[in-house]
Amino acid sequence: MLRTASATATAAAAVLAASALVALAAPAQAANGRVGVRETVCAQDLDVRTQPLGAWTGTLYRGQTFLVEQLDGSWVYGFAYGQINRHGWVQDGWFC
Repeated sequence: MLRTASATATAAAAVLAASALVALAAPAQAANGRVGVRETVCAQDLDVRTQPLGAWTGTLYRGQTFLVEQLDGSWVYGFAYGQINRHGWVQDGWFC
């Protein structure tokens, strides 16, 4: 009985540790883009696309900005400043 309890506790600790690692490695999921706000990119790089999951049209880098004009689930539409200088879609949750 003691071995079973010990094994169960060890397995539970391993699951918790693995969950913590996955949470740290997973991309940001929180929606933080706000319509009408020129947001600063906090991701190392952020792809700009023609539509959600659409064709790539450029990359924003950390510190560059994106004016959020529309929210659509986990994607935001707006104007990408910097070397891109055009409208497009980016994944939400990568702004400071």
